[in-house]
Amino acid sequence: MTGTHSQDGEQAGGGRYGKDLFEPEHPHEAERIDAAALVYDPVTTRRLKALGAGPGRRCLEVGAGTGTVARWLLEEAGVDEVVALDRDTGPLAGLAGPRLRVVEADLTDESLRPGGFDLVHARFVLMHLPERRRLISRLAGWLNPGGWLVLGDAVELPDVLDTSSAYRRTMDAMWQALRATIGTDTSSVPAYPHFLREEGLRNVAADLFCPPLVAGGPLARFWSETWSRMQPALEATGRVDAGVVEEALAYLASPRLAELGPGMAMTWGQRR
Repeated sequence: MTGTHSQDGEQAGGGRYGKDLFEPEHPHEAERIDAAALVYDPVTTRRLKALGAGPGRRCLEVGAGTGTVARWLLEEAGVDEVVALDRDTGPLAGLAGPRLRVVEADLTDESLRPGGFDLVHARFVLMHLPERRRLISRLAGWLNPGGWLVLGDAVELPDVLDTSSAYRRTMDAMWQALRATIGTDTSSVPAYPHFLREEGLRNVAADLFCPPLVAGGPLARFWSETWSRMQPALEATGRVDAGVVEEALAYLASPRLAELGPGMAMTWGQRR
């Protein structure tokens, strides 16, 4: 497996999300994605609405997943057309209508030409892809004049006082395993506003949403399913063993759970 190296020298894997990890055909994958959507969709849709998502707009939803944002754009925002793009569109089978176009394609495919859009949105997509800076240029190039590019990716504000708990060790092992397996890298996410400025976009701004982890809540369920599915890769990092992972999973379900979980940095900018 080939890879690239980050500035700290850690090798990034050449695998792909949905192929080497988190296969869409897994019986619990849609449930895992929807658990995170319950937390992040309200934040996302408020921003898209504030940026004018509505009638008269053509929108591109990149990495459409199970279609929760695409469905909101169609049914709640009332946009004229949504193009839902994903490498595997099976989870979008329930979406249908004359204002929806489902495109099964890889964002990195140079032959992809989806047209021009008034809104391009990608959430938790670029962080898993190589050459993400080049992909931001590509997404910005698909904007119509006055159109908005909205990017959301993961950030984490770890508790620097906690270096040894099962939760912290498992979370750290997860980020290392994701990078080693599929090349996930969140280090450039805080630079997204600068990248959009470099693309010539105006009205560039950003915000940060870090939801609390609550036992029994959707985000705790998301991380529990994620860690359970990744357990062999977590143990392969050497940071944790089966006992540590099991302790971390029990903590996610415990009333003792009190953590500021990984959140989402959202950045947006408008084509002149």
